[in-house]
Amino acid sequence: MSQTHDEMDDSAAPLIEHLAELRTRLIRSIFALFVGICIMFIPIQGDFLAEHVLRFMLGPIEATLRAMGDPSPTLQYTSPQEYLFVLFRISMVFGFAMAFPVIAFQLWRFVAPGLYKSEKGAFLPFLIASPVMFLLGAAFAHFVVTPLAMTFFLGFTDAPSIFANMLSGAVDAPATAVVPETSSGLKITFFGKVNESLQTSLVFIMAFGLCFQLPVLLTLMGKAGLVSAEGLGSVRKYAMVAILVLAAVVTPPDVVTQMILFTVVYGLYEVSILLVRRVEKKREKELRAEGLWFEDEAEDLADTDADRP
Repeated sequence: MSQTHDEMDDSAAPLIEHLAELRTRLIRSIFALFVGICIMFIPIQGDFLAEHVLRFMLGPIEATLRAMGDPSPTLQYTSPQEYLFVLFRISMVFGFAMAFPVIAFQLWRFVAPGLYKSEKGAFLPFLIASPVMFLLGAAFAHFVVTPLAMTFFLGFTDAPSIFANMLSGAVDAPATAVVPETSSGLKITFFGKVNESLQTSLVFIMAFGLCFQLPVLLTLMGKAGLVSAEGLGSVRKYAMVAILVLAAVVTPPDVVTQMILFTVVYGLYEVSILLVRRVEKKREKELRAEGLWFEDEAEDLADTDADRP
């Protein structure tokens, strides 16, 4: 009985040590996130850093409005706390981005002791490639997709703001500027809200950032033996349909934007097939060198992939 009790104590000790280490890693990660959030509220040229980031995020909307004839693009907020909450949201997102290297390092230090040397060599490159691909997708969304989407959305309204209308009828007498009287019917004017405009930009950034993770995910699955290049190639037509549906869901009903997203994501799918094939060739070369590669097993694996729908 005492021997069993001692064995239970010995098995519980490593678990307690792992939980203690996990707690330490979480505390460090949360502290890094807190520091990142605080950095976003550092005053720079009279404004918080989060406000400069917000203006950068809303840049495509400003550029679109100016291109459509609005000399003074304006966004508004309709509740006293709304703008502050927008800044907090910005600080959370970009604070996490700044803290991600520390968080990823803490994750690696927690996971690495339980991995074999070969597994460490496979896992670490993907931990680095994932944020890089996300940044590429986010940049593509911000500089290419968002301006196209804003041009499409704002094309349905009289985009120049009411201030442009006021100035058009009161250039010589700004002190008595009034909205000029019209007889052309109802005027539909864009009054953008800060939080909703930011939400649109963030949705595109998240959508494209996640789509750009496709090569990382499929290559990692290929390393684990869950997918093969031949299997991915055999379901190419189904992947095209799925990507078309994805493009229709995450982009506005604009054919140009949808085709851009489809072209990019499908290109990433083809790149993923090439990467998985490269992984398979490398694994085959290693197994041949160790004398563990058998042609019969390779043919059976190929036949299995060919039989998959």
